[in-house]
Amino acid sequence: MKVAICSAQSHDRRFLSKANSSFGHELVFFDSHLNEETRQMVAGFPAVCVFVNDTLNAAVLNTLSQQGTRLIALRCAGFNNVDVKAAIKLGLHLVRVPAYSPHSVAEHSVALMMTLNRHVHGAYNRVRNGNFSLEGLLGFELRGKTCGIIGTGRIGTALAEILRGFGCKMVAHDPQPNPECIRLGVEYVSLQQLYAISDIISLHCPLNQESMHLVGAQAIAQMKPGVMLINTSRGAVIDTAAVIAGIKSGKIGYLGLDVYEQEGDLFFQDLSNQVIQDDMFERLLTFPNVLITGHQGFFTAEALSGIAQTTLENIALFEKTGRCQNEVTLELLR
Repeated sequence: MKVAICSAQSHDRRFLSKANSSFGHELVFFDSHLNEETRQMVAGFPAVCVFVNDTLNAAVLNTLSQQGTRLIALRCAGFNNVDVKAAIKLGLHLVRVPAYSPHSVAEHSVALMMTLNRHVHGAYNRVRNGNFSLEGLLGFELRGKTCGIIGTGRIGTALAEILRGFGCKMVAHDPQPNPECIRLGVEYVSLQQLYAISDIISLHCPLNQESMHLVGAQAIAQMKPGVMLINTSRGAVIDTAAVIAGIKSGKIGYLGLDVYEQEGDLFFQDLSNQVIQDDMFERLLTFPNVLITGHQGFFTAEALSGIAQTTLENIALFEKTGRCQNEVTLELLR
């Protein structure tokens, strides 16, 4: 099948091309994001492959449908950037990669925790400047701390496995408790309880109407003073303005982000020679207890291989049968 690969980075070309040797699809790579301004670039492609910061609203989907597209293949698990109802109404099929090495994101979450806790980023810069003072670098042991996990799918479960090894007490919140997490010693509690007792809170829930700005002013007010907040899920799960207020008040003692509400205008590109116009993002960068990475939690060789393999399998199966077990349905929106 002829496939337009949008938002293609060098690693996308490398891993998709390698995996395609087993499928024989005609892959055409585009550097640009897919959005209302660029939607004409994929005209005539029966399949369009997109990533997290491509915008597939009703207007874009309508154009794709008119131009002959039948399949939209997400090379990620989330689909919050797609108007699913509009896609289904237009007869477009939407498939995704529901799992692709959850350990990659879980391990990155722990990397953020450890870096913030032991001030590794600050110590690195100090030593390079000949400053060997320990002042301001005091950390704490993870052993015995209470870690709250919001969302216990594959990634949340992988995180629980790691934190268990550190000797943490683990609590979690999820509408559907995971038996594997219970086996690992995770105690399921209400969100209010989780906020109140957690020393560290790590977010691993999908972005939907219920989780939009889940961590806002009201939630932050219920948290322990000096709490560590980690988000490797989707940027809009937290209310950035409320989090900034929480940092300024001291309620949030550490903030680790691999995602950001408005990351579509920033991440996956080199803006080092430009003035970033996002004042809220720039404000976050001024805090010494904030660590931001550019949506790289998934960025391991294992995860990229899995993403490429499943994405191309989805396309091949749809081409052959018109169906795919990884298709996004209205039931997933509930």
